[in-house]
Amino acid sequence: MGKVVLDVSVSLDGFTAGPDVRDEEPMGDGGEGLHEWHAGEGPGGEADLAVARELDARTGAALIGRRTFDLGLRPWGGTPWPGVPSFVVTHRTREDLVGGNGGTFAFEGLEAATRRAREAAGGKDVRVLGAETARALLRAGLLDEVHLHLVPVLLGGGTPLFAGERAGLTQEGAAITGSVTHLRYRVDR
Repeated sequence: MGKVVLDVSVSLDGFTAGPDVRDEEPMGDGGEGLHEWHAGEGPGGEADLAVARELDARTGAALIGRRTFDLGLRPWGGTPWPGVPSFVVTHRTREDLVGGNGGTFAFEGLEAATRRAREAAGGKDVRVLGAETARALLRAGLLDEVHLHLVPVLLGGGTPLFAGERAGLTQEGAAITGSVTHLRYRVDR
């Protein structure tokens, strides 16, 4: 069975988005730079591309926070991964929405969305998008792994990754260094 995995780029000062997140800047001021490693153009870019390809190949479904959905729908043009079912964690449920790229968004509470995402993933991993959703999954004991892409930038503010949550983590495998440092941890239960 696949795992529920928070896979997130984070600044050295612990932010997953820059300050002043808004419709015009969904990643906040300077936050878009957290994802530049996906292009594979920096030093060690081949390592970055290999990490991205592996993560994408293992993705069977997505769990997305409502705010992340609201901000991401326009730039994504549909679901974050074309054709991959996505489950929006929300208290404001609604009918399913078919994205412009063949994927479907379903709107559920945390536990129902997690259960449905695991089923839909077909043995692959469920990727988590959204810091608040990641914190809620951690608190509920539903988060299996954390994959961090540590980006050498200081944003000085923005959306903190875990904002005071506590948990034990065990490193899985060796760190991979490209233009950023890729780390994998298992959440201790």
